[in-house]
Amino acid sequence: MAKMLVVYYSWSNGNTERVAETLADANGADICRIETVEPYPEDYDETVELAHKQVNAGFEPEIEELELAPEDYDVVGVGSPLWWYTMAPAVHTFMTSHSWEGKTVIPFVTNAGWPGSALDDMKDLAEPAKILEPLEVRFDSAGGSRMVSSPKDIEAWAQRVKKAIR
Repeated sequence: MAKMLVVYYSWSNGNTERVAETLADANGADICRIETVEPYPEDYDETVELAHKQVNAGFEPEIEELELAPEDYDVVGVGSPLWWYTMAPAVHTFMTSHSWEGKTVIPFVTNAGWPGSALDDMKDLAEPAKILEPLEVRFDSAGGSRMVSSPKDIEAWAQRVKKAIR
């Protein structure tokens, strides 16, 4: 089996973290959480407003150095919540900060109803990596932590990844 790392960003309800942990557990992968140097506001509405400005401006916030280097892995799962129809700015920073040459990337995004262009945007930033099993996971549209996508589907996805990277 290929050596795998799962890297994710999760802000409010831990939804992306839950999916990342499922992928990592099923594949015996290492896992790292992306943290911004300057934290986002704790208030949801303030963060939404700031995120909208950042996404529109193409802003890449500074992120903390990860404990593990993606360069040391064959396969990297990358997870992000949907922020204004694309990946969170912190994930954008992560994606543009690493070389994807010779890697397999498994992009996944959590959202409250529509995945926007996040998966395509993540694929574009991962070039020239091989893209494997992209996944969109839906949670309730009220911004909560109730998963709408079937947890069985998430587990099946994690198992497909396991078979594919052997």
